[in-house]
Amino acid sequence: MKFLFCIAFSFATMGLTAQTKTDVSVKNPKKKVQVVEASCGTCNFNMKGAGCLLAVRINGKAYFVDGTSLDDHGDAHAEDGFCEVIRKAEVQGSVVNDRFKVTYFKLLKPEVQPELKEKQHH
Repeated sequence: MKFLFCIAFSFATMGLTAQTKTDVSVKNPKKKVQVVEASCGTCNFNMKGAGCLLAVRINGKAYFVDGTSLDDHGDAHAEDGFCEVIRKAEVQGSVVNDRFKVTYFKLLKPEVQPELKEKQHH
């Protein structure tokens, strides 16, 4: 009986936790949107961390991100992934205890290099 209670309690707790996660895809029209650099902090911003972690660079300073992760935005080790390149993102949030608490995160499309544009037209 204790076993069944533990299982039921675990599912209830997981359900409540899932419901409280912030949806970072919804922009708050009352808050300022910043365009920042986003990438893997350990791979590309030379930050010390336990493995690959999402970070943003704002005004030259890098912060690990809370509220979304590398895996929420595709394969970090793909050719255009966060561990391979630094991307631009629109964000809303604030720096708290030297971490960026994100409330909105939208990865912007990579800019096409001029030489690539030229090749595409031929």
